[in-house]
Parts: sequence; structure tokens; C-alpha cells
Amino acid sequence: MRKEDKGVIISQLADTIKQYGHFYIVDTTAMDAAATSELRRKCFKAGIKLVVVKNSLLHKALLSLDGDFSPLFDSLKGTTSVMFTETANVPAKLLKEYKDGVPSLKAAYAEEGFYVGADQLDALATIKSKNEVIADIVALLQSPAKNIISALQSGGNTIHGVLKTLGERAE
Repeated sequence: MRKEDKGVIISQLADTIKQYGHFYIVDTTAMDAAATSELRRKCFKAGIKLVVVKNSLLHKALLSLDGDFSPLFDSLKGTTSVMFTETANVPAKLLKEYKDGVPSLKAAYAEEGFYVGADQLDALATIKSKNEVIADIVALLQSPAKNIISALQSGGNTIHGVLKTLGERAE
């Protein structure tokens, strides 16, 4: 591969990392062609971009970015695929579907944190996305307001009922 081609690939990888914000480094060595195709289809349906990369080019792309990605460098060995995503927990949930550990997680960068090793898969799967956190906050904020409105409405109905009964009562 020519040096110019490598430079283009490095810049494309760096741009993709910036665009998506979260990525998983995955080992797909033990997968045959059919299994790889099935993984690609599942990734496409889940909104994940799956790319097979050379470790040295990914290393240089990470070095070209702002920030320190050095915790991930030891994971760049063997056959490497990268799963790019906008929602941090989606690839982890997809990888958990594979019971035999293939493909296996090498490392991940999600929600501005580093997760190294296959044992981090459960932690990654439980990360809440930005939209999920916002929904939780909105639900928490709505709960007290709903209780107050409900109490006021039920009190109004009770008072109205008492007044109506008193008004209809024969003197």
C-alpha cells in the first residue's frame, strides 16, 4: 500500500471516530465468512458501522486525534474490527447476543471512558444513552407535578360534592 493511500485511510478513520464519538475494538479472528456477513447485517440494522482495519493505521488515526487514547493501544493486536456507533450501549448489547464469545471485545471508547477487556461487556451494556438519561430526568421532574395536580383535582371534586350535597339538603 502506498504512503498516500495510508494517509487517506488514517484521515478517514480519524474523521469517522470524530463523527460517531463511540467505538468498540473487536476481535473477529474466529469468524468465518457467513458469520461475518451475519454480523455485518446485524450491525447495519442496529445503526453500527463495522470496519475491518489494520492495527497500525488505527493506532496512527488515534494518535492524530485530540485526547489521549493510549489505554487502547495494547488492544491493537491480531485481527481488528471497529464498531462505530452514536449510542454507546448498542454494540455491547449486540455482542452479548453471541454466547460463544466470538466476536470478542478487545476494548471500547464510550461516553468519554475507556473499557479494556472482554470482561467490560456487561458494564458497557448498562451504559445509558443521552436520550435515556434525559427521559429519566423528565420522568422524575414530572412525577411531583402530577401528584400535586392530582391532589388538587381530587380535593376540588370533594369540596364540590360536599357543597352540592349541602345545597340540595332540605332545611
